Amino acid sequence: MAPLMKNAEENPDVELGQLPSHSNGLIVHAKEPDENCLNRPGIHLHSVPIILKFSDVVYSVTLKQPKNWWNVMKLKSNLAKTQHKTKEILHGISGVVRPGEMLVMLGPSGSGKTTLLKVLGGRLKSVKVEGTVLYNNEPYSKFVKRRTGFVTQDDVLFPNLTVKETLVYAARLRLPDTYTTEEKVKRAESIINELGLDRCKDTIIGGQFKRGVSGGERKRVSIGHEMLVDPSLLFLDEPTSGLDSTTALRIIKTLKDLAKSGKTIITTIHQPSSTVYYMFDKMILLSEGDLLYYGSANHAMSYFESIQISPPFPMNPADFLLDLANGVTPDRLIEEGIPSAFEWSKQGDDLKTMRQKLIEAYKINLADQVHSEVDGTDAAATDDKAMMSKWSTSWREQFKVLLGRGWKERRHEAFSPLKIGQVLAITIISGLLWWKSSTSQVQDQVGLLFFFITFWGFFPVFSAIFTFPQERAMLIKERASGMYRLSAYFMARVVGDLPLELVLPTVFITIVYWMAGLKETFVAFILTTLVILYTVLVSQGLGLTLGAALMDVKKATTLASVIMLTLLLAGGYYIQDTPKWIGWIKYLSVSYWGYKLQLAAQYSSDQTYPCYTVPSGRCRIADYPAVANVGLDHLGIAAMALAIMLFGYRLSAYFFLSRIKGYDK
Repeated sequence: MAPLMKNAEENPDVELGQLPSHSNGLIVHAKEPDENCLNRPGIHLHSVPIILKFSDVVYSVTLKQPKNWWNVMKLKSNLAKTQHKTKEILHGISGVVRPGEMLVMLGPSGSGKTTLLKVLGGRLKSVKVEGTVLYNNEPYSKFVKRRTGFVTQDDVLFPNLTVKETLVYAARLRLPDTYTTEEKVKRAESIINELGLDRCKDTIIGGQFKRGVSGGERKRVSIGHEMLVDPSLLFLDEPTSGLDSTTALRIIKTLKDLAKSGKTIITTIHQPSSTVYYMFDKMILLSEGDLLYYGSANHAMSYFESIQISPPFPMNPADFLLDLANGVTPDRLIEEGIPSAFEWSKQGDDLKTMRQKLIEAYKINLADQVHSEVDGTDAAATDDKAMMSKWSTSWREQFKVLLGRGWKERRHEAFSPLKIGQVLAITIISGLLWWKSSTSQVQDQVGLLFFFITFWGFFPVFSAIFTFPQERAMLIKERASGMYRLSAYFMARVVGDLPLELVLPTVFITIVYWMAGLKETFVAFILTTLVILYTVLVSQGLGLTLGAALMDVKKATTLASVIMLTLLLAGGYYIQDTPKWIGWIKYLSVSYWGYKLQLAAQYSSDQTYPCYTVPSGRCRIADYPAVANVGLDHLGIAAMALAIMLFGYRLSAYFFLSRIKGYDK
């Protein structure tokens, strides 16, 4: 293995940036940005060139002890303390990327590519990052955040919006208020033209169960989403994942053109084709968080030749480099007794040894020169970052845009044929079962009123539970980009759901009320409808709270079932004589207070019904057991209790939502 330790000092005449066949691959002098590209048609924003430098970057995570019953018992008995072990993910990574350059990170799964990308893009907590990451010689700031685009591996897009709607809404949120709405729309249209999305601009994005644009078009929409603000820095995580070679080449060609316009682009790719590989300017090769190579992508093969490692036959450089990162070395000296790639792959210890040798070779041949490049690269401080507000647009504009976008996206789900059919089926069945009931059938009418509360207590809860878990990825992505305030999103979500959630219960009560022969006065009908809608809003708040607290639909649904059934049993209809030590639960029940208001809207305290238990043959409805248990008085307290729940649940949901990890509050 001595040839691996061949030092670059044996070539003293080699200057950085001038690479012979056995060069280390470093490039110091970057290509100058194309000024024509900076001012090409369709670009209306001023892009500030940013040089990204990172030196000795170390990132660690804390591995917590599993919370199983044995560890809990040990902790309680003070026999042992919970120990938190630290695992280092990145081990001192250094490099420079300049405007006009496109750097690619290569390495097998688990090598730390995505982690490094997030560290450089400011997406991970700085307290866990050691070393320095500088942007024009300054640390990460809101100015850099505003000038950074980050494209995740998974395309997080709304499936029911068209390509144009997606980019227009993003432009209205991300571009500052100094631009008019018309100018923001034109900016979105220019991005559509630039990325070749004209043909599908009116096609919906689509999703798992809904056909929309192709995979390559979805990826270009994600890139366009970040290009709206003409970012100086663009980070992309696996932009060609799941795409065919032709589509992947088009994506990388688009990124290459963007780099030529003066942008700094950093991307990760798992296994590019040879054509794609040679389009990159710089390359980082990672293996389990260690750096094996940094420098020119075109001269990576020359570097490994210089340390006596080369493939025995022509092959894709990316495949060869990934083999090296895995510790598999197809050495050219097989005939001299060095094991073949197949033989290396069968020997786990040798694979680990080979990887360590490559790390040592990097430290001897390249590390010092990489640090010299980082230290020798200077950048002028930017002048236009002063007076930059934290948000691009006002709270009012954010609320307005999010409200419109939410309505367009969710109306398809709220008024889906399945949901409408479900409600209409229950409506017709209920109307037929209680057809033309009268006060002589008090038990039947009271049962119907409690069914109103039961159905419209359960239905909104289980609908609202899906709200935040389904949009979590989108919320984290957009909040990380500083697109809007959390309060604007929350209020737009709550207000936007009102017409969507209140239409179906209104239709339900309008049909069933008159079919069932309830009190035939307009006032009673309006009061009954208002109580139902009031109950829907309160129950929806409970669903939002559970969804935001757990962010897991299955867990939230299970917990909601237990809570709603408990509150239903304590609602005052099923049990008239509740033990005092548990009777307080009814005061927490939406069913109890809603049922009380429903009865008051339908009956008066002096109203009677036919009965045979008294000589007069008439009994007061207020004395009927199912009514007397909750009473027809203290209606103000009932309305106030529901109001407290209405606002309390939503405040709780906002609190839990603000604690979600992944973005700043």
